[in-house]
Amino acid sequence: MVAIRVAGVTLTLMAVHAHPDDEATGTGGVFAKAVSEGIRTVLVTCTDGRCGDGPGGVKPGDAAHDAEAVVKVRAGELERSAKVLGLEVVEQLGYHDSGMMGWDTNTLPGAFWNTPVAEAAARLADLMRTHRPDVVVTYDANGVYGHPDHIQAHRITMAAVELLAGEPWQPSKVYWSSPPYSQMKMWGDLTREFGTEAEKAEMATMEAGMNAALARGDRLPMGLPDEELTTWVDVKAWNQQKFDALSAHASQSDSAQMLALGVERFGAMMGVETFQLVGAALGATRETDLFEGLER
Repeated sequence: MVAIRVAGVTLTLMAVHAHPDDEATGTGGVFAKAVSEGIRTVLVTCTDGRCGDGPGGVKPGDAAHDAEAVVKVRAGELERSAKVLGLEVVEQLGYHDSGMMGWDTNTLPGAFWNTPVAEAAARLADLMRTHRPDVVVTYDANGVYGHPDHIQAHRITMAAVELLAGEPWQPSKVYWSSPPYSQMKMWGDLTREFGTEAEKAEMATMEAGMNAALARGDRLPMGLPDEELTTWVDVKAWNQQKFDALSAHASQSDSAQMLALGVERFGAMMGVETFQLVGAALGATRETDLFEGLER
């Protein structure tokens, strides 16, 4: 992909995420880093997060779960997170959160997973034409861990990029955000050191399954092999911002679990953000920055 760049125009980073809070976990560091370097930042959030936790941790499916109230809470959290990271533009596609794979919410009207890829991709392509990102980030093909909205975000991003093929402006680089397999081991180590007995037992079961899968030569259900990740960005210098951005999403139990690590352990675990450069020869590319090779 080769973009026609106008001299003096600021570089732009666009990340396409599924839910409010996703921007903080996988790209909070690269967003904060980009802002500090004068790079324009654009976040596209595809869903409204309605299948997230309600007040008091009430889960979807519980009679007390108020989806519309959750939407309002999560919109406010997203706004606060964006301010912490210093994001210039936040675009929301407004699709309904689809919930986890296999939930009844997957097929409801308005659900992101139930939306034709071509329809959502056309909207995203229009945003790309408007903002002209030099670098686009989304998830790997499995949506990191198989979440339908993450998979759909991957699909519409790649389809949107295809729609731009042959146009005067195209992204110069497209990345898939995904954790390395080695990070799974780090989670295990942290759980053994700081987790409850129930969490340790759950992790032991999970690790046994992962080890068996690797022994068979299978892919793990989350992340990518370390050697397939082309780009490892050290974002420890922006750890406090990333932690604070995630803190803005405190209504969600997944966020609370990571925040419970504390700032220092969070930085040790989440201080390097990893990506696969689309189209790169795996094993031949090793970058430390998403904008490597682009004119500043």
